Amino acid sequence: MSQHYQHDVLIIGSGAAGLTLALTLPDHLRIAVLSKGDLANGSTYWAQGGVAAVLDDSDTVESHVGDTLAAGGGLCREEAVRFTVEHSREAIQWLIEQGVPFTRDEEPDREDGGFEFHLTREGGHSHRRIIHAADATGAAIFNTLLERASQRDNVQLLEQRVAVDLITERKLGLASERCLGAYVLNRASGEVDTHSARFVVLATGGAAKVYLYTSNSDGACGDGIAMAWRAGCRVGNLEFNQFHPTCLYHPQAKNFLITEALRGEGALLRLPNGERFMPRFDERAELAPRDVVARAIDHEMKRLGIDCVYLDISHQPEDFIKSHFPTVYERCLGFGIDITRQAIPVVPAAHYTCGGVVIDQAGRTDVPGLYAIGETSFTGLHGANRLASNSLLECFVYARSTAADILTQLEQIELPGQLPAWDASQVTDSDEDVIIAHNWDELRRFMWDYVGIVRTNKRLQRAQHRVRLLLDEIDEFYSNYKVSRDLIELRNLAQVAELMIESAMQRHESRGLHYTLDYPGLLPEARDTILAPPTYAG
Repeated sequence: MSQHYQHDVLIIGSGAAGLTLALTLPDHLRIAVLSKGDLANGSTYWAQGGVAAVLDDSDTVESHVGDTLAAGGGLCREEAVRFTVEHSREAIQWLIEQGVPFTRDEEPDREDGGFEFHLTREGGHSHRRIIHAADATGAAIFNTLLERASQRDNVQLLEQRVAVDLITERKLGLASERCLGAYVLNRASGEVDTHSARFVVLATGGAAKVYLYTSNSDGACGDGIAMAWRAGCRVGNLEFNQFHPTCLYHPQAKNFLITEALRGEGALLRLPNGERFMPRFDERAELAPRDVVARAIDHEMKRLGIDCVYLDISHQPEDFIKSHFPTVYERCLGFGIDITRQAIPVVPAAHYTCGGVVIDQAGRTDVPGLYAIGETSFTGLHGANRLASNSLLECFVYARSTAADILTQLEQIELPGQLPAWDASQVTDSDEDVIIAHNWDELRRFMWDYVGIVRTNKRLQRAQHRVRLLLDEIDEFYSNYKVSRDLIELRNLAQVAELMIESAMQRHESRGLHYTLDYPGLLPEARDTILAPPTYAG
């Protein structure tokens, strides 16, 4: 039997953004954090590189802002960039206070005000400003925050909960627009429960699973973006999907990216014959931004008809490699690749969704009471291309600003009353789940082929035609059968895929991560691509 839950704050998503928000809010609030699988299945846990922040005395806010703007291809919103960077040090200090075991510098220069933690450098950065925990920063941060959240009596961590849709006043037939909660599939009971809340926060991550090859976990299905769109929120810049240049290429490896920090510490990209190729594409060579490196690898693979290229750090001392990159070393060794002696086979893979739900600096969406933070959101920080390691920073900064905004409204917003239960009276169990599997595979393949690293008008038109047919099929299936995780994710992925395609078709230029053979040049004015749903209230 379905249940009804009441919360002060409902956080959909259990990664860096969601847990930071839960821990920043006061402990007298009833907070629920939903994870649609096991808690450690999100993107945060698997993040290797680190967090970009202005921490060393030789670095400056202006330098970090400048690097971010340069990587963003003219589309970053400077006020969002400054807001994020200016709050970077306090966000890192908060993480340190929580107990995150960042790697310490073996020889900090105290007389020159040296920072006590080791800082590395990644592509696009002009300084060493990436604080990290060896090469498993995400796991270190996630485990620390999860432990803290588990100790909070007011924080309820609910696993195996898949959000189906948001509940808004408009959907209940009321004149106003406020978000009141969400319908959530409890995978243990098989029932769709009702969660009402004074505030609802989407922290569901990105949508890289829309592509056939991705470095992300299986849950990166654009759930928050799709739910927000259906609730009446605008989305922005969804044509900009970042492909990580270096994902491990091995038949038994799944979704394992090779951190950009390897290139920051001198790793070189080579063709099968050992030749370096990045200097032919960019003067920054291996330290060029990710879109440049990904396109260069894609070009060489297609030009030569090869399955992968190679990332080589074997020229560095063995002890250095093992101490700085223990996770990569052990994982590759498990596949028979000793990175202290051998180059790593790599290919590009969908990695990060630079666009998302339009929000302001307090995390507010277009629907009152609904917030979006982390990769789900579009803040304007990333522009046309995300600068390495700015994503985790964005999670912490905006989670903390969202918490502050919620606190200002506590006295004005009451808990919603009893909400209508999910109506499953007209649906039956499906005996044709093969349809879901087939549609899932078809969607991801044509998105990879037609809306991938290099695009054309014809490819986008084909993708748009196919996704609209798929959406009709999925809608028919959704209306007649009981919901499952696979069906919910497929519905959301197809919706976000349509938005990505529409966004790409509206951009008649090549800028940042959006590269099209039909419009190889830049337009004189950089503009965001903002889409508004039919239910957008304005």
